[in-house]
Amino acid sequence: MGKIHEITITHLEMFEDPHLTPPPPSHSQISLIRADNPPVHFYRYLYKTVGADYIWVNRLKMTDEELAEAIQDPAVELYVLYVNGCPAGYVELDFRKMPDVELVFMGLMPEVIGQGFGRYLLSQAISLAWLHSPKRLFVQTCTLDHPRALGLYQRCGFVPFAQEQGELEEPEG
Repeated sequence: MGKIHEITITHLEMFEDPHLTPPPPSHSQISLIRADNPPVHFYRYLYKTVGADYIWVNRLKMTDEELAEAIQDPAVELYVLYVNGCPAGYVELDFRKMPDVELVFMGLMPEVIGQGFGRYLLSQAISLAWLHSPKRLFVQTCTLDHPRALGLYQRCGFVPFAQEQGELEEPEG
């Protein structure tokens, strides 16, 4: 059995497009590209690299078939942020419960954190979600995520609506 982490999960939502337009950091070449029907191995690379420091484990427990079903659904959109030609982060939007849209995952590769890409990526994700005219966009974060995640969500227009306590088991090895 792996280490057990006590966590606080915060659920956030927004009901209208905040029309964010922060410019991308100007010191880099940036592209945000939709990954249509992403291969499982590529998704696992993004998920593991972005989530390694934050103990993202739920998708690691899924079989390849379960993960493919989740990420290759036509109502799930995956966008990869590239900085200077290299993957630098990603965002996953789930439209399967329209008119509610879930921002399932969003994160950056460790080497680009603190350079302004988080706000840019989140604002792009919010804009992409609102292109579908949902009634609500929601996300959750927890105390294991980056310490600035909750504040960033709130600065970009999300409002907390619930909190809960939970446990997360870190896999061994």
